[in-house]
Amino acid sequence: MRSIDLSVVTWRKSSYSNSDGGACLEVCDDFATVVPVRDSKVPHGPVLVFPAGGWASFVSAVKGGRTPR
Repeated sequence: MRSIDLSVVTWRKSSYSNSDGGACLEVCDDFATVVPVRDSKVPHGPVLVFPAGGWASFVSAVKGGRTPR
């Protein structure tokens, strides 16, 4: 897998993050084939990168109230 530059991307907080500062997940929609994900409380910490199709399946499962596999 090739390296991706995350230094100038736009992050957005997940609508499922809570308002009291906990469980804050940020995602980046700047790439067509992958979705970088990070903890907004640790913006310079590690980033997980998921295939876009896998991330879309996960989001659909959460929205549908199903437990993702």
